[in-house]
Amino acid sequence: MPKVISTHEVDDVAHWLASPKRAEVFSGVAENIRTFVHSTEPNQVGLTMDIADMDAFQAVLESDAGAAAMKYDGVRPETVVVLIEG
Repeated sequence: MPKVISTHEVDDVAHWLASPKRAEVFSGVAENIRTFVHSTEPNQVGLTMDIADMDAFQAVLESDAGAAAMKYDGVRPETVVVLIEG
């Protein structure tokens, strides 16, 4: 099961950290979701997740539910970077 790192900017870090949306949306395709906050960039955050099915993960990212969760969480979609364990 590969580990994925995703980084992105958000509008409000406290809101993003407290949000239940990532667990709701990704619970079926990701395990061990952990959140991170950049130490010097106030709106830069990241996640690590274990993904069993990358196609299913990508489908969730591109779905209406994924877009709605990103909007709710204040994610700036143009800043999302996904790295896959190699």
